[in-house]
Amino acid sequence: MTIAVAEPSEAAETRAAKSSFYWAMRLMPKAQRQAMFEIYSFCRAVDDIADDGGPRENAQARLARWRADLAALYAGAAPARLKDLAQAAATFKLRHEDFLAVIDGMEMDVERTVGAGATDWATLDLYCDRVASAVGRLSVRVFGMNEVDGIELAHHLGRALQLTNILRDLDEDAEIDRLYLPIEALRHAGVTATAARAVAADAKVEEACQLVASVAESHFEAAQQVFDRTPRRARRTPRIMGEAYRFILGRLYERGWAPPRTPLKLGKAKLILIVARCFLA
Repeated sequence: MTIAVAEPSEAAETRAAKSSFYWAMRLMPKAQRQAMFEIYSFCRAVDDIADDGGPRENAQARLARWRADLAALYAGAAPARLKDLAQAAATFKLRHEDFLAVIDGMEMDVERTVGAGATDWATLDLYCDRVASAVGRLSVRVFGMNEVDGIELAHHLGRALQLTNILRDLDEDAEIDRLYLPIEALRHAGVTATAARAVAADAKVEEACQLVASVAESHFEAAQQVFDRTPRRARRTPRIMGEAYRFILGRLYERGWAPPRTPLKLGKAKLILIVARCFLA
């Protein structure tokens, strides 16, 4: 069984280079940049475990190994392969519980029963908190935000980004029999199917997606209020992420969610414009 582990700094940057937000991280001061690379590398590694598609027991064992390694790190005995993550955690006072929350979120994916169908709003919100807002709670410490505003931004921006991901990746998730749309929204829209592919193929999923999009939009609005009172240096990188995903959400509204759906991606030119605006404004 292959165990996914964190990489040293150079490899962490190589992995981060695959992210749409690589340049948003790359333009940060060195210590912050490297810490973000390490956080991203950790998140990518555990996400790959959840998406591996192998036996559930193997994925659970690999995630358990991450828990053990993090416990060692926070006990002052980090494995050599985690030395750069340990340095980032010490420098920016990253919390053990936030790393564990991300793993909890990955376990929610691993433990999902194939064909289980939609979840409810409460479970979806918990999932968003673990896989997105927990990453935000780690990141805002690197950005240098104050505690109260940082936690608030992580709460709202994390949920906004994750809900947008869900709305964008509806077909991609359905292909692997995953469905994240809440049952309340589906039933309100008159969607009675329970299987992921059947839900994605139902024209009435449009209304359900609009309901989820409205929740995402409310989180973007709340995040913007935090940005408005945050010093420019601390808000630059998260603002890039927020504006990029808000643009994607706008494009999704324009395209609609009725099948068939054309895949949407953020183009490099648009991302460059967003990066430039956020660093200059």
